[in-house]
Amino acid sequence: MTGQAGALPRTPGYLDEEEAAGLVRNLAFLAEADRLKSVLRANALMDLSRPENSAEHSWHVALWALVFGASDRAIAMLLLHDLVEIDVGDQPIHLEHDRDALARAEAQAAARIMGMAAGPDALIALWQGFEQVADDDAVMAKRMDHAQPLFQVLMAPQPLSDHVTIVRDNLAGGRAARLREEWPEAMAAAGVLLAGEAPPEGDLTRRLRFLAEADRLKSVYRANTLIDGSRQENSAEHSWHLALYALILADQAGAGIDIGRVIRMLLIHDLVEIDVGDVPLHSAGGQAHGSVEVQAAEAAAARRIFGLLPPSQAAALYALWQEFEATETPDAVFAKALDRAQPVVQNLLSGGAGWVDYGVTLADIETRVGEKVARGAPRLWAALHRRLRLHFAG
Repeated sequence: MTGQAGALPRTPGYLDEEEAAGLVRNLAFLAEADRLKSVLRANALMDLSRPENSAEHSWHVALWALVFGASDRAIAMLLLHDLVEIDVGDQPIHLEHDRDALARAEAQAAARIMGMAAGPDALIALWQGFEQVADDDAVMAKRMDHAQPLFQVLMAPQPLSDHVTIVRDNLAGGRAARLREEWPEAMAAAGVLLAGEAPPEGDLTRRLRFLAEADRLKSVYRANTLIDGSRQENSAEHSWHLALYALILADQAGAGIDIGRVIRMLLIHDLVEIDVGDVPLHSAGGQAHGSVEVQAAEAAAARRIFGLLPPSQAAALYALWQEFEATETPDAVFAKALDRAQPVVQNLLSGGAGWVDYGVTLADIETRVGEKVARGAPRLWAALHRRLRLHFAG
C-alpha cells in the first residue's frame, strides 16, 4: 500500500492516526463482545452437561445458516443478533415479557455495544434489520434462530421433559408456529422427533445430524481463558468470536479477499477438535501443534464430521477446511491471521493467563504467531506487537 501522490511509501505495518484510532475502537468492541460468552440461556447443551451460552448459540445458529444455504449477510446478522444480551440478558421464550420495554432496552444496548466499534451505523443497521425481519436475509436468519433451539432439544439423546413441553408449545402457538408454513420439511421432522421416532433418511436428516454433532464443540476447552479470567474459552465460542473478528476487522484484509468466505472458513475451522481436542499452539512433544500425528488425526476427523452431510456439501466444506489448513490462498491467509491474533488479544487483556502454563515468551509469540498475523494482516500485527512488547517488558 502506498500513500497519496507526493507522500513516502507506507510500510506494511503503518497505520495513520485515523486508522490507528479505528483499530483501537474495533479491538475494544471485540473485547466487549467476549462478555457474551458469560450470558447463559434457558436451554442446555445436547448432552445436558450445562446451560448453553449466547456466544456459542450464535456460532451454532450461524453454522445452521451456512449449512442451509443462507447468504453472507444473513450469517453476519446472526453473528451480531444476540450481542445486546450482554446488557439485557437472555429472554426465555416460555416466560412473559414486557415487549415494549424489552425492545427499548435492547435498542439502548445495541447503541452502546455496537457504538464502541468504528463505523457502528452498519452494525446497528444489520441488527435492526434482523429484529424487524426487514428483508429475505432477515427472514432466513430468524428461521435459523428459531429452529436451532427446537432441534437442540429434540435431537438430544435424552431430552428434558420440561424442555420438550416448551418445544411442543412453541410449535403449536409460539414464535415457531409460523415455521409450519415457512419450512414445512423441517417442522415435519420436528413432529416425528416429538413422537419419539427417527426422521426418514435424506439430505435434511443428514444436515440435522451434522449440526447435532457440532454441538459437541461447545465442550472442547482451549488453553486461553475468557478476558475476565473466569474460565477457559471453548472452541465453539472461539469460532464465533473469530467470525466476528473477520466481520469487524474486514478493513485489515488485503484487496480481493472475500470476507463472507473467510467467515465461513472460521465457522467450521475447529470442528475437527470434536475428535482431536484443542492442541495448544505453544504445546511441545509428539502431539505438538502442527505435528504429523496431529495433522493426520485432524484430517481423519474432518472426513468423519463433514461426511455426515450430504455428499456434495460434505466435499465442499471439507475442501474449505483443507484450504484453511493449507493457508495458501488470500482468504485462508487472512483467516489464519485472525485465528492467531484473537488469542493474543484474549491473553493481553487477561494478564497473559493462557501463556503462563506454557512458559511463553515474546520470542515464542513473534515466531509462532507474528509470522502468520503479519502475513495476512500486517497492520494488525504491528499494533499487537507494540502491546506485546509492553506486556513482556513489564
